Amino acid sequence: MRKILHLCWSGGDEVLFRSEEDYRHGIICLCLAAVKSDTRLLAYCFMSNHVHMCVNSERTEYFIKCFRYAYSRYFNSRYFRKGRLGERNFFILEIEGLYHFLTAIAYVLRNPLHHGICSTPFEYEFSSVRAAFRKELGYVNEVSYMPEKKLYRYLPDRNLLPETVKMDIHGLIMPESVIDVSDLEHQFSTARSYLYFMNRISGKNWEAEQAEDMNGRPPIRIEDVEQGVRGLDMKTLLSNEYGRSNYKSMTDIEVCHEIDINIIKSFGTVSVYRMTRSQLKEVARILACRYHLPKAQIVRCLGGLPL
Repeated sequence: MRKILHLCWSGGDEVLFRSEEDYRHGIICLCLAAVKSDTRLLAYCFMSNHVHMCVNSERTEYFIKCFRYAYSRYFNSRYFRKGRLGERNFFILEIEGLYHFLTAIAYVLRNPLHHGICSTPFEYEFSSVRAAFRKELGYVNEVSYMPEKKLYRYLPDRNLLPETVKMDIHGLIMPESVIDVSDLEHQFSTARSYLYFMNRISGKNWEAEQAEDMNGRPPIRIEDVEQGVRGLDMKTLLSNEYGRSNYKSMTDIEVCHEIDINIIKSFGTVSVYRMTRSQLKEVARILACRYHLPKAQIVRCLGGLPL
């Protein structure tokens, strides 16, 4: 039986994506897993240390297995890492009813806003927020697509994607070519409604609306969607909806870039996962002194090992 589900995979104390290439490859692995398991993608958002997605599937366990195995294999190979990547289990939330559906999709796509990465969900590159209502919202433009004969360079083990799946010249899959746009637009009805859900402020009215579904399920709240992601302050997440974040602070991907491209060279190694504990502590000291970064961010960008 097919079910609509919200899935969340957490990296625990370490990041899952250290570069833009990692994000792009992660989305490729997601799409390949969806093809193999006959899963329909409704929404996704890849954050540095966790992934959110809404899917319609009857082979959820197989979908999860395909996605996690493929991406973990890539990440471990690239960064000379060993062992399981991220939390063992995905957090799974079943979605039933129109307002349950709209709320879950909204929370997934608004994740970068909640985490203070950007002031509007539409700014974020590694989510499917621009897949729906492209014409109405002005996102129909000319994109330079990757020639089909070069696609295999970006696919693990020469896997094949359906011909309808498009990729830009940087290797990023176009979300509108993999998301079930027709279902998404049917549920939201209009571009105006879609914009409303992408920009509204969380509150009790969201919960009251979901009660209208009369499905006997509790309302979906941000703490339900973010369950499984460590070290979150719900008050901060909700406050970020008002655009009060410091968008000049370094993101995890910027910190990882500084570590992987600039800092570790002086230690004569190729990866943070090849560094000794004393070397990691020295890198942590450099980051704290140079950029005044919070300890939790330093830890997850250095592989999650306690310092």
